[in-house]
Amino acid sequence: MSTSTHAGPGAADLERQLEAHRRELTGYCYRMLGSGFEAEDAVQETMVRAWRAIDTFEGRASFTSWVYRIATNVCLDMARGPQRRARAMDMGPATTTDRATLDALPQHAWIQPIQDGRVLPDGDPADVAAARDSIRLAFVAALQHLPPKQRAVLILCEVLRWQASEVAELLATSVPSVNSALQRARATLVERQALEPGPRSQPTLDADHRDLLDRYVSAFERYDMASLVSLLHEDVVFSMPPHPIWLSGPTEVVRWMTGPGIGCDGSRLLATSANGCGAFAQYKPAGPGVWKPWSIQVVETAGDRISAIHNFLFPELFGAFGFPPELDEEAER
Repeated sequence: MSTSTHAGPGAADLERQLEAHRRELTGYCYRMLGSGFEAEDAVQETMVRAWRAIDTFEGRASFTSWVYRIATNVCLDMARGPQRRARAMDMGPATTTDRATLDALPQHAWIQPIQDGRVLPDGDPADVAAARDSIRLAFVAALQHLPPKQRAVLILCEVLRWQASEVAELLATSVPSVNSALQRARATLVERQALEPGPRSQPTLDADHRDLLDRYVSAFERYDMASLVSLLHEDVVFSMPPHPIWLSGPTEVVRWMTGPGIGCDGSRLLATSANGCGAFAQYKPAGPGVWKPWSIQVVETAGDRISAIHNFLFPELFGAFGFPPELDEEAER
């Protein structure tokens, strides 16, 4: 992070600089809050506060430091409630199809997916790969187990690579306090990682993984369970927020898709990327020649197999991902 100083920006310059920071601020707020919608709200509030406080910016610190201080305070305000966003795997053990119940929890209970293009940087492939890893669903969920200030310290130090002295200045605390918070945060993340079910996903979208995802789309749209099973890891995880249940293993995935999930037969998938992984907007049949939004699927991979399929059954996410409100025969690929 640059620590150069400059004079306070005028109105046009302020707008330009705020917009230049929008993507990285959205990524920061998303990691802090676990929701794309809340991240957008936090960034918007950050910009409002920046406009109101521009006369207080005297150039003693960099513009980046100044705006991140505002964003951090916004996120800390929003994170003060008792609710901690989570995934189904954080709420209890795996179940089986015959024992699953379709109770639903409110949207604010869940870690929500976010489209890569809203948060990932352009540029050096190594930087993009590291950023992908830092928006994995498991990582974002683990962050929610940290007290908000520890969360901010870990994101700023470990993800954004700020110096402890810079973080201490931002949080108006001491370097030893920052280092102590960072140590505790790292220990908590190690504990959470040890509890993670299934194989660790690899947040990459290279040619081999794109081919794997293409084969997944073909199998899913044909509802060919034999082909689908051949793509799944033996410990594959299958979740369906807002339902606090999850399944483990190809057998249970097939039982679900040919049992309670049989209505997904005939669905169409439109590709995107989310949380550093391949993702799809699933449109479910809603009548002859018509498909309606059903879920945003985040498909994680490990090696040459699919390690997790997270089905976010929140049609309201489709607009945020830039997808149309329905498909018809003319829209079919």
